[in-house]
Amino acid sequence: MINVKNVSKEYKLSKKQQKEYGKEYHGINKIKAVDNISFECQPGRIYGLIGPNGAGKTTTLRMVATMLKPTSGNIEVAGFDTVKESQKVRKNIGFMTGQTALYDRLTPNEMVKYIADLNGMDKQEFKTAKEKIFESLKMNDFANRRIGKLSTGMKQKTSIARTIITDASVLVFDEPTEGLDIMTSRAIIDLIRSAKDDGKTVIFSTHRMGEVKLLCDDIGIIHNGEMYFNGKLAEFEKQMTQSSFEDEFVYLVGGKS
Repeated sequence: MINVKNVSKEYKLSKKQQKEYGKEYHGINKIKAVDNISFECQPGRIYGLIGPNGAGKTTTLRMVATMLKPTSGNIEVAGFDTVKESQKVRKNIGFMTGQTALYDRLTPNEMVKYIADLNGMDKQEFKTAKEKIFESLKMNDFANRRIGKLSTGMKQKTSIARTIITDASVLVFDEPTEGLDIMTSRAIIDLIRSAKDDGKTVIFSTHRMGEVKLLCDDIGIIHNGEMYFNGKLAEFEKQMTQSSFEDEFVYLVGGKS
């Protein structure tokens, strides 16, 4: 379970950054990337965090994954506080983001085993899990090639495999299908759905509205660091005033820039 309560994140702005942001930021030495948001992600459900670029999605997910500390508020993952009990959180979470570097000189086999060894995973448990994951993601053909020589899709699959190899109870995916072809995206979507069926807590961010409708039980719409909607996907669809999910999203955030 993930419980985010009244969380904000501020960043200090240098004079150079104030100039880069534009005239409206002159004299402002702080910026709020996330502004007093709250939501819950339940086991056996998929929570979609959606919003335009710069909305605060990645900052939120990084706070959930203990990579950033909230300026204020509280986050609990699997019953542990992300600031006070960060090590315990990390033992219960798998986090995948496009900004997380892979080691180019390793192979997917070596990369995934490295993560398993760091977490003290049993050898037979690792072997069974790796075979299942590599088969479902169709990774066996490139499992022993250097990561630096792989395509974007192959690297993304490797990153997904690394994220889920330890069978963490909470999974966080930041734009897991960004820039991928249809076949690779479908394999990753199937894997996320499988994690839900296994009773895991899943949260992911995406720009693709089709994925939201396909996967999500609950959604949060974030824009300019603020939460505009938080609830069940079915509830959002009931209150829609536009003809499509995508149009409703654009209408909602477009009128509040």
